[in-house]
Amino acid sequence: MYAIIRTGNRQYRAEVGKLLDVERLPHEENTSFTISDVLLVGDGDATVIGQPNVEGAAVQATVVEQFRATKIIVFKYRQRTNYRRKQGHRQYYTRIRIDAITV
Repeated sequence: MYAIIRTGNRQYRAEVGKLLDVERLPHEENTSFTISDVLLVGDGDATVIGQPNVEGAAVQATVVEQFRATKIIVFKYRQRTNYRRKQGHRQYYTRIRIDAITV
């Protein structure tokens, strides 16, 4: 069984026991929470598609850790104009474990 969930304006395929790295969520580590924004639930041949959400469907998840991704460098350069800008960025993420999918 799997579900397509939406969190942080992105969509993820959630399966029981799977770890997902999603954009930062305001939950502490080792706490459970429910995601009610379920767009699709599939179980073998039976697939339920929501318009826009599946009624009564929920995904139970647990926060494993809060972390930051590796730094990316944004470097802007224009030739022959002495223009150089260097900027770094590290995105915040939350790693969650999918515990249960209910329909």
